Amino acid sequence: MSIDRKALFDRIRIIAGRPLTQDEVNTVNDILGVTDPTVRRLSQNGLNLIKSSEGLVLKAYNDAVGVLTIGYGSTGAHVKPGMVITEAQAEELLRKDVARFEEAVRKLCPLTTQNQFDACVSLSFNIGEGAFEKSTLRRLHNEGKYAEAAEQFGVWVNAGGRKLTGLVRRRAAEASLYKSMG
Repeated sequence: MSIDRKALFDRIRIIAGRPLTQDEVNTVNDILGVTDPTVRRLSQNGLNLIKSSEGLVLKAYNDAVGVLTIGYGSTGAHVKPGMVITEAQAEELLRKDVARFEEAVRKLCPLTTQNQFDACVSLSFNIGEGAFEKSTLRRLHNEGKYAEAAEQFGVWVNAGGRKLTGLVRRRAAEASLYKSMG
């Protein structure tokens, strides 16, 4: 028996009463055992890179440039001063945040290896979709100039006008991942 995926997704959207998020589409596809090789998702290596770079902080704090942050680097209107979350909530926020950056990188860099994708998601997670979209790194990648693109990770090591050791380490790890096979 084959499943008409379009009809299924149309029905789910009707039941939900709204469009589905990419994360919800991915979940349904996972349940159905459907994998689309054209839709890259962050690998465990990429997720581990983000987690180790961001660190886990369960109470809201101002980052190096004064942005209110919580969990594994989650920012936005949902983060309030004094807010405290659990590790499970931090994981959920990370999954939601990552889905947004996966979608951005899929759109902005449609042809990647898994490791290039992971490195670009990690970078865009940290610098934002807008900065990633305007970056020389993205342009060089899309021109197929991968060695030159890899060098561009090192450009993104400043925050608040100063070079941060943590960003230097993170960019080196991202560049290494980007250049590795996979």
